[in-house]
Amino acid sequence: MKIFSGLFQRAMVWARLPNAPWYLGALSFAESSFFPIPPDVMLAPMSLANPNKAWRFALITTVTSVLGGLFGYLIGITMFDVIEPHLKASHYWDAYLTAVTWFKEWGFWAIFIAGFSPIPYKVFTIAAGTLSMALIPFVLASAIGRGMRFFMVAGLMKWGGPSMEAKLHQYVDRIGWATVAIVAVLFFIYR
Repeated sequence: MKIFSGLFQRAMVWARLPNAPWYLGALSFAESSFFPIPPDVMLAPMSLANPNKAWRFALITTVTSVLGGLFGYLIGITMFDVIEPHLKASHYWDAYLTAVTWFKEWGFWAIFIAGFSPIPYKVFTIAAGTLSMALIPFVLASAIGRGMRFFMVAGLMKWGGPSMEAKLHQYVDRIGWATVAIVAVLFFIYR
């Protein structure tokens, strides 16, 4: 069943639209504070579709992600009592507790690692606010971690260019179904 190749083609068309950078910025901002979908899902196809603009897209993603991180910090510092019951009921509670522990042990490095890795960054931004992490180290760690991640993604897509787009299109259904299978197996293992 070729579901993913159609989605891939649609994503590549959307990635070339004039308003795509605005959507990328909005997604990056939202993901850093409350939204579950990472901006890489837009950054990668946009950088692949427009390799000459890859660095610009990475910069947009980094800046708006750090701004979204500041919003997450604000949520943590001002509204944690309101969101705590929702956080406890969600699958993010364990990640939040991990974030709190990491902040106590590593501070700056905790937000840097969360910014660079696939760990839910939003949980760390909220935890940073809840724990009143110093703002300048928070912004620096966020900018460095998120910047490294997004410039790496954009750079890989820029480097791959049209040949990578063709290869991805050729194998996207296999990759998509393999990913679904891995997620299903992990779900049943950790359930």
